[in-house]
Amino acid sequence: MSRVYSSIEDALDCIRDGMSVMIGGFGGAGAPIELIHALVDRYKATGSPGNLTVINNNAGNGAVGIAAMIYAGMVAKMVCSFPRSTDPKAFTDAYLAGKIGLELVPQGTLAERIRAGGAGIPAFYTPTSYGTQIAEGKPQAEFDGRMYVQERWLKADVALIKADLADRKGNLTFRKAARNFSPLMAMAAKTTIVQASRVVEPGDIDPEHVVTPGIFVNRIVEVANPQQEEALLRGGAK
Repeated sequence: MSRVYSSIEDALDCIRDGMSVMIGGFGGAGAPIELIHALVDRYKATGSPGNLTVINNNAGNGAVGIAAMIYAGMVAKMVCSFPRSTDPKAFTDAYLAGKIGLELVPQGTLAERIRAGGAGIPAFYTPTSYGTQIAEGKPQAEFDGRMYVQERWLKADVALIKADLADRKGNLTFRKAARNFSPLMAMAAKTTIVQASRVVEPGDIDPEHVVTPGIFVNRIVEVANPQQEEALLRGGAK
């Protein structure tokens, strides 16, 4: 079965109510805007998928990307490091109104929890968060005279990520900082859906340049000239 889909809508048709969704991106860098907004459009038209748990570095900015998902009412909970942004109104209003939950995770811990999920490591210890509210209720232990907090792996039903190149077997490259969490998320999700700026034939990508091997990729859709979150915000996108 081909991993390349002819439309974004078809590539996203496996996402259902109540799923956990990892979304690549560090702010706008690497954010799969077209995948996100196609999912928002589907929700507005059908009322599904809703009640989602979204895992990302932040909780949206302005009215595009993850913020658009929150404004639409699709998101039940955010798992992120930075719920604040330049314009965090979507998340802030929903959170203060009790309409969305938040699991706050230190950034390095977030990355390592996702990596652990992909590597099959159920838990690990980190000194980050020791002595804070984030550590409350979690197992703690002393190693070499320093206290550490146990953190659990983080996995998801689906990952939505943005790649630069993809071949038809699912091998991926990323553009500079747009790489960020995406390779880890591809490993930690049951189903990885990729928007790629260009889809090429197997063998067209130098094996030495492959960042994410095709074994971690399930669905690919070509999105030439993808939108950039910051450009949309500067243009006043609503």
